[in-house]
Amino acid sequence: MAKFTSVKAIVQKEWKIAAIAGFAAVLMACGGPATGTPDGNETAARVNGKVITMEEVDRGVKQQAQGQEARLSPLELAGARLQVLETLIQQEVMFQKAEKEGTVPSEDDITVEINKQKTASGRTADQIEKDMKEQGMTEAALRDQVKKTIAIQKLVEKVTGKIEAPKDSEIDAFYNGNKDAFVKKRGVKLAAIILDPSNSGNGDQTTDDQSAAIKGNEIVKKLQAGQDFASLAREYSEDQSKLQGGDLGYMSEDELKQAFPAQITADLMNPASQIGKMVITQSQGKFFILKLQDRSDKDEALTLESPGVREQVQKALVDNRKQLLAASYQAIAMNEAKIENFLAKKVVDNPNELSGARPAGAANAATPATNANAAAPSNTNANSSTNANTAKPAANAANTAKPAANTAKPAAPAKPAANAPANK
Repeated sequence: MAKFTSVKAIVQKEWKIAAIAGFAAVLMACGGPATGTPDGNETAARVNGKVITMEEVDRGVKQQAQGQEARLSPLELAGARLQVLETLIQQEVMFQKAEKEGTVPSEDDITVEINKQKTASGRTADQIEKDMKEQGMTEAALRDQVKKTIAIQKLVEKVTGKIEAPKDSEIDAFYNGNKDAFVKKRGVKLAAIILDPSNSGNGDQTTDDQSAAIKGNEIVKKLQAGQDFASLAREYSEDQSKLQGGDLGYMSEDELKQAFPAQITADLMNPASQIGKMVITQSQGKFFILKLQDRSDKDEALTLESPGVREQVQKALVDNRKQLLAASYQAIAMNEAKIENFLAKKVVDNPNELSGARPAGAANAATPATNANAAAPSNTNANSSTNANTAKPAANAANTAKPAANTAKPAAPAKPAANAPANK
């Protein structure tokens, strides 16, 4: 069935309970507490009387800075704390709603989810314990995070469960108003085994170029011996696509040019290249073993009768409505809650105490914003169990699709990308 899998597709991006989309926005914030290490038991905020401590805030900063928090200037650290606290406040508001609506999971459900996340991370028990210790995470705190994550997800699913399937007339109207978007662009469908030489803390088996090259050669020999590509991707790939057996979906020729060297794009698009061909390349600091699964040599206009198109339009309409309903529900919940942000009050009371200077020796180091963003694609799922208290419930709790940045505004359904469907 055809499926919208382009990187610009309307329903490509899911809301994730367990991750903040980027750390750069944190560093754009200004103000915060005075420099130095605050008392972990100090109250950062209260939500309807429920205390959020500085320990929780700084744990969230550690998780997002990925061990680089020491390189933050006092001004950046203060901004990071404020941003994390805002997220914790939103989460607490929604969790209290979940308690009232009876969507809090049982202890057994929490245990099952934690075990599932630990297994998916690909890390050993010792590695996980080490990561938790570095982030100041206890087992009790982890269970609390996962409990809130599941509770909020179930709450939003309950709220958005009121959304009905769109009528055929609505689907027809959406398609007829966006025909130019329903074009399968000339391109290819790829699978990949990806080796990331950076030590991203995602259960990677390679941590530098040398180990990546050695591992890559081992994988190539296994492929040449006839071993299954998808099975090897699940075992060795250091990318979240391994969960789908390395499937990267459909990429237009333009997207290929943006992602890989020109000669690789030309090779994959060459009609003489047989389906099943494997290509090895390096891009964005990572090693790729690519497998050509399908190719379209020309643009193809799609109709509602094309495989999967009607179903995808229906899903897009439902997901957009769920997104709007979830955001509106949280807006009302936030408006009804009694929120006391003591951290923000410190900024207002002491506006001139913070320095923008970096700690000694950190001037030439990459900022945490850069490091966090660079690692985000490969770490999202693996860190989900330890990032839950920094998630924004409004933006991700429904596990539904979120319109891409270049789509229509919330008032109207988002448009699908022009190169959307790929046969699977």
